[in-house]
Amino acid sequence: MSVVGSFLIEPGRSYSPHQTLETLGVIVVRTWLRDTWGAWSYTRRKIVIASGLSLVQERCVLAHEVEHVIAAHDGCGDGQLAVRQERLADLEAARKLVAISDLCEVAQWADDIRLAAHELQVTERMLRIRLRDLEGEGWPWLAGSTIAG
Repeated sequence: MSVVGSFLIEPGRSYSPHQTLETLGVIVVRTWLRDTWGAWSYTRRKIVIASGLSLVQERCVLAHEVEHVIAAHDGCGDGQLAVRQERLADLEAARKLVAISDLCEVAQWADDIRLAAHELQVTERMLRIRLRDLEGEGWPWLAGSTIAG
């Protein structure tokens, strides 16, 4: 479990980035965005996300943006710093969205990554990030897995 401020975050399917943002006092605005699904404005304490996202896409985008908020990323990074911040936000979001216990449960029966992602209420991309974080553990759905046969 992760601690942010004075509240606990329970990882997995029950994790709500919406609730976390509300607790942190961050406003979420939905609008048309041309080349991204979301952005964090440090100076305005506001997250802007693309309108028209599915509930799962929105959940994953907001979880990613929550990590920028928690890390106090100011959006001024460029080059390697920006890449590091984005990767860190992805990794921490994936860890909160996909609990190992949930992953183990789904791995028992899901026969492909799409089905697993759907059951875990995450995008395939976010599930792949979490699986790479646990690489070497033999998870199914990855090339070279020792479990999937």
